[in-house]
Amino acid sequence: MNSFLSRGPLMAVLFLLAAWATPAQARQSNHDTIVDIAAGNDQFSTLVAAVKAAGLVDTLNGDGPFTVFAPTNDAFAALPSGTVDNLLKPENRDQLISILTYHVVPGRIEVSDLLAASSAETVNGQSVPVGLRVGNANVIATDIEASNGIIHVIDTVLLPEAPTSAKAMRMIDGAIQRGAALYNDGQAAACAAVYEVAASALLMYDEELPREARMALRAAMQDSARMHDADDRAWAMRRGLDRAAMVLAGTSARAEASRDH
Repeated sequence: MNSFLSRGPLMAVLFLLAAWATPAQARQSNHDTIVDIAAGNDQFSTLVAAVKAAGLVDTLNGDGPFTVFAPTNDAFAALPSGTVDNLLKPENRDQLISILTYHVVPGRIEVSDLLAASSAETVNGQSVPVGLRVGNANVIATDIEASNGIIHVIDTVLLPEAPTSAKAMRMIDGAIQRGAALYNDGQAAACAAVYEVAASALLMYDEELPREARMALRAAMQDSARMHDADDRAWAMRRGLDRAAMVLAGTSARAEASRDH
């Protein structure tokens, strides 16, 4: 089968995981992945549990680079009572994935970049204000180095809004861009994982997506779950994402036409 064709703006469907560290600790840990750093730090036990519940641990060992804005345990504890317990339930996995992806930006954003920029587009498809604050969160530790990215610690969990059709299309474009690169590098399993996570994140917004797009994504997820070969899984998910993108493109075009009239 021919290689995947990349399309859309460069984004990666990667996810949030990080840990608190002093500058000295950061220097010592810069050969560890973001997953390694988080797993060894009690300040982020809730975050680690969330990533495990979302099924994202293997994906987080990718090459990156990624910038992660990582909430502490206290940040999760500040959410309304019962929120974390509900998010960790299997039936709420899609919502959990959507929240985690909202905390990640593809590429490296160091503290000097944070001070210079006004916003950054997350892998969730939405732009988040950055600076001394990220959205409504304070940045309380910066420039923690990992082998596959950089970590900034924040004191508040960021909650995304439901995506418009245009933002959903950008999420799909980003997933395809990242997945295609992995597939063409011989990493079919990682490619399939990126596509599956993107589809899961989109399906969290069930009512906001057109019915045909939801059906395409669900069918792809079901097909992928029955397959054992990573190559087959990757292509099943790619076909589902392509079908969903076509539906979303048609929806956007119709909406634009109605505004013109």
